[in-house]
Amino acid sequence: MKILPRSAFGQTVLLIGVLLFINQLVFYGAFAAYVFEPHQQQINQLLAKQVRVVFIDIEDAELSPKMAEAFHNETGIGVYYEQDALQLGLATSAYYPYRSEQMSALLGGPTEVRVSIEDEHLFWIRAPQAPQLWVKIPLLGTEKSNYSPLIIFLVIIGLLSVIGGWVFVRQLNRPLKSLQNAAEDVGRGDFPEPLAERGTSEIIAVTQAFNHMSKGIKQLEQDRNLLMAGISHDLRTPLTRIRLASEMMQEQDAFLKEGIEQDIDDMNNIIDQFIDYLRHDSKDKAELGDLNVLVAEVLNVETPPDRNIAFYDGECPQLPLKHVAVKRAIANLVQNALRYTQGDIEVYTGVAKEKGYAQIIVSDNGVGIPEADIERLFQPFTQGDTARGTEGSGLGLAIIKRIVDTHGGKISLSNKETGGLQAKILLPLKNTFKA
Repeated sequence: MKILPRSAFGQTVLLIGVLLFINQLVFYGAFAAYVFEPHQQQINQLLAKQVRVVFIDIEDAELSPKMAEAFHNETGIGVYYEQDALQLGLATSAYYPYRSEQMSALLGGPTEVRVSIEDEHLFWIRAPQAPQLWVKIPLLGTEKSNYSPLIIFLVIIGLLSVIGGWVFVRQLNRPLKSLQNAAEDVGRGDFPEPLAERGTSEIIAVTQAFNHMSKGIKQLEQDRNLLMAGISHDLRTPLTRIRLASEMMQEQDAFLKEGIEQDIDDMNNIIDQFIDYLRHDSKDKAELGDLNVLVAEVLNVETPPDRNIAFYDGECPQLPLKHVAVKRAIANLVQNALRYTQGDIEVYTGVAKEKGYAQIIVSDNGVGIPEADIERLFQPFTQGDTARGTEGSGLGLAIIKRIVDTHGGKISLSNKETGGLQAKILLPLKNTFKA
């Protein structure tokens, strides 16, 4: 499982956050080395001087109660035996080994330093000059000395930096998002207006190249449509003359006339399929519609009197559909099932197991298709195996797939365990293309 983000947006924000974290670590290190440590050394030297002053007049480490009381009244510094010190707060104080080591060096012998933080900030020091005594030194100005404002300041600066980076990258990625949407439109056969050339110089260069490419593809599509329209028109003209000529044939050639007319009808159907494949209803706009109603309309038209098509309509919310295109896709599936099988056909609709999709299933009871041939059937001019026949131009499934792709959906074929073929179309419940 990958933890690091894969998008440029996420990576940039993460990089900014990491650099900011490293910067704060360096700042903390510099602050500790050049501000905090000298400050602590000054406090230690001040404490050591006060301890020396306490023991100037104490001979043989003996403490005079009157002198101790007077000294305490004047300076706030108290000197106590350990038993008294424990009652006055020494018991709740915390031992500081690093400060004890520093004070030992300043006082010239083993020194123990304890600190209690209650109503006031108290330092308890047992100096080498009188190991049986504890010196209590209140140090004003440090009882509330915390670095919360500094930490809050650094957190705010960090958040502002990350937010600023997020806004910057978002602005940088906005043209890329437009490029992505436009590329998806071109892939579906829709050609948007030229994108606005904005952003950094690199983004502008990519946008210009995309606009040029989109214009070229659009021109190729128009030329292809024009070419196919011209070919279909030129082919229909001689086909019409052949049909007229066949009408004037003698009665004894009726069998020949019937074959010619059948061939003409097949050729006209093939030409229509070519046009359908190229056109794929690009002018048909997506609108919210009832999938069950569309399927019912198709089955009312396509069901022959001598065949049975069972329709099982499930609950399905309205979804964005290009109605003409979807009806053509459903009709092609039904026609294939009717053409290649003799038994009953089932059609199912409803919400698919796949989240966010509605489904259309056309199921027949024929002989199926070899698994190796299923995927290639969606390619143009590809026909099924001889078991299911070889009629047509091989564009039926290609047309269906193109329509489904335009909707942002999926199509699949699978052989049923009980025999027969099942075609399944998944259409997104939400709009995935420009209406």
